[in-house]
Amino acid sequence: MENKLLLTVSETAAALGMGRSKVYEMVRDGVIPSVKIDGCRRVKAAALRTYVDALGEAA
Repeated sequence: MENKLLLTVSETAAALGMGRSKVYEMVRDGVIPSVKIDGCRRVKAAALRTYVDALGEAA
């Protein structure tokens, strides 16, 4: 998965150890940036890494 540029919501959920519903909620709220390509929602791997890295700073 580390070589992929774009992740599905399911892959994102697995990487974060969360459920898909929670990830969709976070995407909808703009917490995790995403893109839509021909109706397919994808999360940029780099954006996910940025989000995770920022979690420690917010604490």
